[in-house]
Amino acid sequence: MTSLSPLLDPEARHVLDLGRKAAAPPFEAGTPEEARRAYEEGFPALQGEREPVASLTERTIAGPGGPLTLRIYSGQGAGGAAAPALLYLHGGGWVIGNLESHDEICRWLANMAACVVVSPDYRLAPEHKFPAAIEDCRAALSFMQDGASDLGIDARRVAVAGDSAGGNLAAVLCLLARGDKNPPTAQLLFYPNTDASQAADSYRRFADGYGLTSATMAWFRDHYICDARDIGDWRVSPLKAESLAGVAPAFVAIAGHDILADEGEAYAKRLVDDGVPVVLRRWPGQIHGFVSMGRHGPAARQAVGAAVAAWRGFDPAFGDAQAD
Repeated sequence: MTSLSPLLDPEARHVLDLGRKAAAPPFEAGTPEEARRAYEEGFPALQGEREPVASLTERTIAGPGGPLTLRIYSGQGAGGAAAPALLYLHGGGWVIGNLESHDEICRWLANMAACVVVSPDYRLAPEHKFPAAIEDCRAALSFMQDGASDLGIDARRVAVAGDSAGGNLAAVLCLLARGDKNPPTAQLLFYPNTDASQAADSYRRFADGYGLTSATMAWFRDHYICDARDIGDWRVSPLKAESLAGVAPAFVAIAGHDILADEGEAYAKRLVDDGVPVVLRRWPGQIHGFVSMGRHGPAARQAVGAAVAAWRGFDPAFGDAQAD
């Protein structure tokens, strides 16, 4: 068994110990449907009690591939009109994850930012390969922009966010939306996947034993892409975009013991080099997915609070409100 780093936070080590005791087979040992069932059975043990929001509704819109379900959270203090809004894109390697698996994060964001959060149940691979997920996320953003008054939000104050593969989708969406009438005002990226080549050194340093493994990430990617040529497409690997200039200001959260750490760092550097305002925060002792592990320590909520604080800093219309 891999000897774990002594620099791991105790809460991260505890979560890894729970995973080893469960002895569940890796996702790549089974089918996508089996992986989804295993994930849905496992994530409640990592997350805490769901805090109440002012309102929660679901709505179905016409998506590019058929009906698209959106979950809409109105946070405490969001008000009834012209509130800031956030499109949240869940993680899960483009293969697993759903509205329930990231409900806790969406509630935190809605309440901490006193905003409206919209989370789409976008199509998953391999049944719906690239670019289906991006198309659905684009449709959800357009719905928010076009239906702002109905949602009680300000179309000029819509940000996007996501974790892992959701961070990938959020970053790509910001690149696609640069020419929109009301492009996103911020992108909040939690340990984002930005380079599908999977060649960064962190894939070697944390290949096994730290939760998300290199083998699992390759399995996710290979289900998502149509063929190897997609790896170089910036809509799969935003780090490979010719320029990142003009995208929304970014908050980037890095877990120090994560196969995606180096590509998250590289993306933040590219943003800075291309003149984009960036708040880069590192949790050196944490592992991939820690923002979804609120039951086991304070780091998850701290990271969400840091993201909200950065968003407030990018948007002076938030005024003097403080994140908790």
